[in-house]
Amino acid sequence: MGAKIRNILGLTSVFVFILTMAITLTIWAVPLYQFSLQHLNIPERVGLTFDQIMENYSVLMEYLHLPWIDTLSLPDFPVSASGAFHFYEVKILFYINYIFLFVSLIGSFFYLHKLKQINGFWRLVQPFKIAIFVPFVLLIILAMDFDWMFVMFHELLFNNDAWLFNAATDPIILVLPQEFFMYCFVLAFILIEASFIGGYFYFKRNAYK
Repeated sequence: MGAKIRNILGLTSVFVFILTMAITLTIWAVPLYQFSLQHLNIPERVGLTFDQIMENYSVLMEYLHLPWIDTLSLPDFPVSASGAFHFYEVKILFYINYIFLFVSLIGSFFYLHKLKQINGFWRLVQPFKIAIFVPFVLLIILAMDFDWMFVMFHELLFNNDAWLFNAATDPIILVLPQEFFMYCFVLAFILIEASFIGGYFYFKRNAYK
């Protein structure tokens, strides 16, 4: 394998790791969901207590993460066949993200270790400098038209309309409002942007050490 191909694969591993780690941290940002419940007055709007909603959220998260749980059954919300299918697809996407996180972690470790040995961190300065602008542009789009971004995100990841929940048959959507997902997008973009900025200055400072 040529040095150029190794560098492309290594750089890809680093960027994939940053992306999947940001997604993972956002998925596990339970305080963000708790903030959303309180900020949007969701308990009052749906007639459930904060603790009841959090119990349902915990059950949902367990289903999305634990492979031996193959049926979604929420304490306070019915789940339609369409809703169950959508959450099953989300479960698969979570697993795919974690697989890419694990593989890219290994690839990034060996790539960065090699660059450190040969004083090659300078190779990452320009890619990270360019990458800094990507989350910034996405945040501008999000601020201008989150509805469009939200729809495009789902159309990109899902080849069906099961994600279009009907509150009458899947009232769980009432405690998973679009605003919460907007907060998730913002958090993910901030984490990615912070990684790019931090990486740029770190690699620039250690470019020839």
